[in-house]
Amino acid sequence: MAKVQLVGIVGNNAPFSYNRMLLSFMQQHFNDQITLDICEIDDIPLFNESHLAAVPDAVATLSLKIKAADGVIIATPEYDHAIPACLKSTIEWLSVYEHALSTKPVMIVGASLGVQGTARAQDNLRQILNSPGVNGFVMPGFEFLLNCAKDKFDEEGTLTDFSTVKFLRDCVDHFLVFVRENEKAFASENR
Repeated sequence: MAKVQLVGIVGNNAPFSYNRMLLSFMQQHFNDQITLDICEIDDIPLFNESHLAAVPDAVATLSLKIKAADGVIIATPEYDHAIPACLKSTIEWLSVYEHALSTKPVMIVGASLGVQGTARAQDNLRQILNSPGVNGFVMPGFEFLLNCAKDKFDEEGTLTDFSTVKFLRDCVDHFLVFVRENEKAFASENR
């Protein structure tokens, strides 16, 4: 079976990010099933609808990658019970420029320093991805929330807890089924 082509979006613009580490781990650990293109959003400016005539190159590039992919994984931290402003701004750009996330299967993951993980940020992101103009197909259930991230990775960026890695594999396996079912549904709809 061919590998599933995915885009992984690092949901913050910090030079150091546990969410970047999480996506890098997924890229390496699940490379038998997926090809994961990790994309940064640090060069995407704040959304400003008065600048729609000149969409930034970084937005156009990310949009093209998302449209070409089979699905998207967004790794978000949690800032003040929500997603970071830079991630919200990126989604706003994508919602008005070519609607790249529309009907695209999306998996949400998140790493946080706190004990609650990214539960509220993931709920916030689900609402945003469900909004008109975005219309992402977010995988239901199988939410991967990595709490106390500082203690979960070793020096090489490897997740060290066996049960955490096992659950992450379960989540990825379910997402791959979700992606394939989405492809089948749209293939039969377009016959």
